[in-house]
Amino acid sequence: MAKKTNNTRKNNQEESTLTLMKNFFTNERTRFISGLILSILTVYAGLALISFFFTGAADQSKIENLPLSNLAVYKGSVDNWTGVRGAYLANLLMNRWFGVSSFMLLYFFGSAGAKLMNFKRISIIKRLLFSASLLIWGSLFFAFVFIKGYEDSFIYLGGQHGYYLSELLVNNIGIPGILLFLAGTGLIIAILSSRQTIPFLRRVFTFDWVKNPFKKQRPANDDLSKNTTPPEDTKEEEIYATEEEEDEDEKEFVVTLAPDEEEYDSDIPPVKPIKNPPPEEKDNAGFGPIEVPAGDDEVYDASELEDYDPKLDLSGFRQPTVELLKKYNNSDHQVDMEEQTANQKRIKQTLENFGISIASIKATVGPTITLYEVVPDAGVRIAKIRNLEDDIALSLAALGIRIIAPMPGKGTIGIEVPNKDPQIVSMQSVIASRKFQECKYELPVTLGKTITNEIFMFDLCKMPHLLVAGATGQGKSVGLNAIITSLLYKKHPSELKFVLIDPKMVEFSIYGEIERHYLAKLPDADKPIITDFTKVIQTLNSLCKEMDDRYILLEKAHTRNITEYNVKFISRHLNPNKGHKYMPYIVVIIDEYGDLIMTAGKEIELPIARIAQKARAIGIHMIIATQRPSTNIITGTIKANFPARVAFRVQSMIDSRTILDSPGANQLIGRGDLLFSQGNETTRVQCAFVDTPEVEKISEFIGNQAGYPTAFELPEYYGEGDGSAPGAVDLSDKDPLFDEAARLIVMQQQGSTSSIQRKFSIGYNRAGRLMDQLEAAGVVGPSEGSKARQVLIQDEYSLEQLLNNLK
Repeated sequence: MAKKTNNTRKNNQEESTLTLMKNFFTNERTRFISGLILSILTVYAGLALISFFFTGAADQSKIENLPLSNLAVYKGSVDNWTGVRGAYLANLLMNRWFGVSSFMLLYFFGSAGAKLMNFKRISIIKRLLFSASLLIWGSLFFAFVFIKGYEDSFIYLGGQHGYYLSELLVNNIGIPGILLFLAGTGLIIAILSSRQTIPFLRRVFTFDWVKNPFKKQRPANDDLSKNTTPPEDTKEEEIYATEEEEDEDEKEFVVTLAPDEEEYDSDIPPVKPIKNPPPEEKDNAGFGPIEVPAGDDEVYDASELEDYDPKLDLSGFRQPTVELLKKYNNSDHQVDMEEQTANQKRIKQTLENFGISIASIKATVGPTITLYEVVPDAGVRIAKIRNLEDDIALSLAALGIRIIAPMPGKGTIGIEVPNKDPQIVSMQSVIASRKFQECKYELPVTLGKTITNEIFMFDLCKMPHLLVAGATGQGKSVGLNAIITSLLYKKHPSELKFVLIDPKMVEFSIYGEIERHYLAKLPDADKPIITDFTKVIQTLNSLCKEMDDRYILLEKAHTRNITEYNVKFISRHLNPNKGHKYMPYIVVIIDEYGDLIMTAGKEIELPIARIAQKARAIGIHMIIATQRPSTNIITGTIKANFPARVAFRVQSMIDSRTILDSPGANQLIGRGDLLFSQGNETTRVQCAFVDTPEVEKISEFIGNQAGYPTAFELPEYYGEGDGSAPGAVDLSDKDPLFDEAARLIVMQQQGSTSSIQRKFSIGYNRAGRLMDQLEAAGVVGPSEGSKARQVLIQDEYSLEQLLNNLK
């Protein structure tokens, strides 16, 4: 009896415990807090995954194959927005597990959190099955589609799960089989997820959507779905009913067709049914056809005209042929395996001498540089290897050793070593390459080949401006010729114009023959290549005026950039009688920018900065080159507006930091060896060699063809240094510094051109122009030779009255 009592008491205690646990987990507060915690963790994981797309390459080398217990070592050193834990979680989900489809895990846990907080009524089992099926299907899909991109990317879009599953299926059922498998399983998931899938597929395969795209499938139990034809008068009444009656009908129509969530259990909300308006009501809600108001840019009648062809004026123009470029025979060049093996041994031995053991080393041979990728053993500090740069160079007896630790997105350490027998990368080889011939860039530029022997190209429109720097004789001029040659081989004269500024007078003179095809200049300029610094200032200010004029046309055409504008103009949606015209790209190339800055200072820098800040959208792009990469030449204003940089070899690390914001250019080997930097990414490239005779042949080939009557004329610019007499000065176009210069002279009661030049840091020509304007306005008297000019206004009050009258 006592035993039975004890058993009963024990059962009651267990039931009481279960009841307490049940009450605890079914309590509203407990559920809400649990759902809130789950939602916060889901948001955290989502931020980690999103950040992975932007920071995963930088973080991968730190967290790849790292045990969870060692994460604290990299605390604060990762770039992921959610810290080292988030970086580890994102890498785990993206690369090791399911890839991009890992977001379906967040979808499920977010739904579970919403259900626990009682925000949404859902079936958690059905949501789990839906998320799990899409998780697996999406992983396989992304892995199969992007399987070729796994070698060079830091992210596995399908994760390792999708990668191995895709490999397994391809080997067993082949590519057609996996395509059918993906299509079939995708349809099955869609059918099980929503009851609207099968009616939709029926409409698609019976082409019913072509006949009536607004037709809505109704539930089988709806009376409206009966196969009955309403009388004609009913149709008329429905179409031409009053607005109030239409609203009521629409409400009833929506209520009848709205699917119940429990009945359909679809994760995609049903599309609200749309009633077909009569043809005359589709355009303007029953108020007649829409009329386009007449304005400055109304569409003119061009219905009988074909699209405008900007190439029509020079329809017979032929691009330069590849045969004009010299072909270097590098086909018999073989990789020196002895040199490669010896270097690998020396690198390994040097590292071991300093107590650094490595797991593996492999070599990638380029035209002038061989990249050795080293995988150190676990626990080796990267900084320790980076500090051995000079020791490795000594053991290899080579110059130009560069260590990349770690290599972005690879989890290895790169050691770049010059080849003993470097190859010449010819311009012919890169121009004739399939990558260049088939590229669709707006302004394609090919610089040469990377250290992996790949053609290196970029779109100048995307840069949008380029800064080129390097010491004398390191390949800078050849690099500029390679850029110009790339564009000449791709763009028609109607699509591209060059403004070539050459203070040295010898670098760009060979392009004089293409004046009537590709060059742009001021209307009164005698020479197509601008060499005089006074003309340089006028040209740059003229380009600013061209930029402003183009922006006005873009505003009138309601377009945002030159591409949209030209598409509209070619399709004859813009009226030439309203001032619209086809806009070619304009590429401004300045050689030896440092010499111009030392001569004219801010008169050069300010218009360049203004063009660099605003001109991208209207198709004006700048390339400036200098052999003096010092901070007084490459100022902060220039660096801020020239995000893309090309650095040839320089003498010091300071110069390299001035150009690239990082060392490296001082370790190049010269002869066209360069670093291309855009943002945080730096690429080592061997510049393609194009010799002066090759450029002359190209210019002669173009110059011998029919061209335009004149070069492309830039807008006239009436600025400083135009040589006008003081009495002919137009005060309606005063210098922006006019008021400040007048106040300075009246305050000091002494007027001289040199004082204005020193005070405002401007060139002598502009200061002289200002003095002419001040004389015409009556602030100072005429010039008296070497004496200072007489100041005609004695007090500031009189000056302010004069300035107000002039305004």
